[in-house]
Amino acid sequence: MTAPAAPSTRRVAVAAPHPAALDAAAEAVAAGGDAIDAALAAATALTVVYPHQCSIGGDLVALVRRPGRPVVAVVSAGAAPAGIDVAALAQHDRMPRQGAQTVTVPGVVAGWQAIDALGGRLGLADPLTRAARLAADGVPVSPGLGRAIAVRTDELHADPGMREVFTDDAGALLAEGDPLVQPALAATLTELAADPGAMYRGRIAASITARLRELGGAHTEADFASHDAELVEPRGTTIGGARWWVAPPPTQGVVLLGILPEALADGSEHGTATADLVDAVHRAALVRQAELGDPRGGSIDVAAMLDPRDSGRVGALPRAGRALGDTVAVTAADSDGTVVTLIQSVYQLFGSGILDPGTGVVLHNRGSAFSTDPAHPAHVGPGLRPPHTLLPVIAETDDLVLGLGCQGGSAQPWILAQLARDLVAAGSDPDEVLGRPRFVIGARDLGHEVMTLVAEPGSEDAIAAADALGLPIARTGGPVDEAGHVQTVRLHADGHLDAASDPRADGRAVVLDAH
Repeated sequence: MTAPAAPSTRRVAVAAPHPAALDAAAEAVAAGGDAIDAALAAATALTVVYPHQCSIGGDLVALVRRPGRPVVAVVSAGAAPAGIDVAALAQHDRMPRQGAQTVTVPGVVAGWQAIDALGGRLGLADPLTRAARLAADGVPVSPGLGRAIAVRTDELHADPGMREVFTDDAGALLAEGDPLVQPALAATLTELAADPGAMYRGRIAASITARLRELGGAHTEADFASHDAELVEPRGTTIGGARWWVAPPPTQGVVLLGILPEALADGSEHGTATADLVDAVHRAALVRQAELGDPRGGSIDVAAMLDPRDSGRVGALPRAGRALGDTVAVTAADSDGTVVTLIQSVYQLFGSGILDPGTGVVLHNRGSAFSTDPAHPAHVGPGLRPPHTLLPVIAETDDLVLGLGCQGGSAQPWILAQLARDLVAAGSDPDEVLGRPRFVIGARDLGHEVMTLVAEPGSEDAIAAADALGLPIARTGGPVDEAGHVQTVRLHADGHLDAASDPRADGRAVVLDAH
């Protein structure tokens, strides 16, 4: 897209899954911030109000487009500790679903620092101070958090740190509307406002690593001190009149690129197009499970994921456990041409099931996605990163720039593929597109023992395609979290902005005037 027409007033569009994130973004824009500042303000707030999906104890992957500059991928995915006992883990068929051995070094805060350095105007002190205030004053438990607490009742009662935060004075778990107050997290965020690097050294790192060692982990302060966010070249392709960018492995972005030909196919014969997409998704899911891993640990077959057709892969998807509510996406676009799509995560609901009482930090279980097979590309090892589901997307046509991301675990490529063609069409209504019924395909990540198509009402073409492929089908009673919480922003060539937030989440989208 050529430079957008200059509007009379600079504007910033933001989409996020919780109102508090939008309020924080609005404050940042009112203070003179740009799309980067708005995205970071929303992201910091979400670590307080959405602890079942994201935390400063999780990871971050983002894409940032600045006018006149190449798109940059920010990959802040933490590694397994240097002292991890690979031999002991190899005695098991798969990694544990939760617990200290599933915790890799958290990358979120380092990721925020890297994004801010790409062009933020305000720095991190204000958003972190604002987030600390939210944690100290308390926020009502949202519907999404309330659902998550109900799903993870046993895990929340089992961990002392979780129990302290997510129960009331009578010992009952919090429910929708109850106040969520997090004083230890507020103190940690206040410390980070003064020095974000304190996440990786000093009191915070010492407290977290000590708690993990108490629970059987091998984490040390040196593991935390060695973490850095990476600024890397994204993977890209041009198809369907658009240029698409995703983050490289160990994230699964290349899996989306591999099914874009079917996703962007002419929809005039909708049933045929959907059947082709369901078939491509089925193949891509199997290829990803066999091939995705960390390039630090050896070569991985990116070409196979970019073209999963006729791969010969057969079988199911051995996942460690159900990955509901794993992620939050924030998207932001500025009328100056800046577009940000940022995804941060604790992986599965409430991550590892561990909340460090000394810092108030919920720790992710991203390491549960490692393979215990030393021959697998995703094999567990010291300093290695597990395969990542996080999938930020930026696309550009002659008419617009699109920022896109979602919650949805391993299903993120399939969720975004169903939206891609229409969201890059300048005349489409993004709210209408996000509200359509969707399908996803998976196995244990969706609560099924074998590869299954999960279909919302209205997904009849996908159901027919799955039936023809012999895939089991699970019909839902309505829209479900498994179908993703999509957030999108668009900057059009004439300078106007639009945005949409998935109705399956608790959020909204806004276009703000920047003063």
